[in-house]
Amino acid sequence: QEFLVESGGGLVQPGGSLRLSCAASASIFSINAGGWYRQAPGKQRELVANIMSDGNTNYADSVKGRFTISRDKRERTVFLQMNSLKPDDTAVYYCHADKVKYDPFDSQRAVDYWGKGTLVTVSP
Repeated sequence: QEFLVESGGGLVQPGGSLRLSCAASASIFSINAGGWYRQAPGKQRELVANIMSDGNTNYADSVKGRFTISRDKRERTVFLQMNSLKPDDTAVYYCHADKVKYDPFDSQRAVDYWGKGTLVTVSP
């Protein structure tokens, strides 16, 4: 079952911007904690940014000041705004959920959900 659906990847020139979206499926009421990871060719998957239940965020040093993670008020979509993109940012970007609710009266549940990934290519 597909719980998370990413969108927004594509080809962009160095210095450009992209906005990735991670939408929860209908079976999930809210994404309470999660983040974005990326995997470049020949490299291990790495954390790019995450957002906690209380709204606190963390970023990899390589993207600090350039990327911003956020979510909508309903906590059904997590965004990654990527500015000043560099060729080194080229990778498949994956959305991940750590905590979700399945209905509005539910407590937060620890999960390990991944999206299928969206390709970001930064090239002249």
